[in-house]
Amino acid sequence: MPQRPSTPCKHNRCPKLVSYGNKYCEEHRPLVQLDTRSTKEKGYTSQWRTARLRFLKVNPLCRHCQEQRKLVKATVVDHIVPHRGDQDLFWDQSNWQPLCKSCHDRKTQTVDRDIEYGYRF
Repeated sequence: MPQRPSTPCKHNRCPKLVSYGNKYCEEHRPLVQLDTRSTKEKGYTSQWRTARLRFLKVNPLCRHCQEQRKLVKATVVDHIVPHRGDQDLFWDQSNWQPLCKSCHDRKTQTVDRDIEYGYRF
């Protein structure tokens, strides 16, 4: 029976391959704990909620919808590059973009998954 292919380490920009069933290479294995932490432990605190509301007041329209010439209210502040627990990246407003929920869900399921699971050449 053929073996399942190795998959890339889930950590951003890590080119190492791991055996099927594992998410991280040995170097990034401690990040497994990050996946199981609560949203508060990941940094989504009252301070984040305040910053998020302030950002959405200044940027009220979904960026992806605007690119398609649609006017849709943004309800989510998206991290363009997933922060994966990096607090500097988490609070870097140049890494934030306003999105509606449907655009955010679509981006999370496609672009963010490609960053985490995609093969890097």
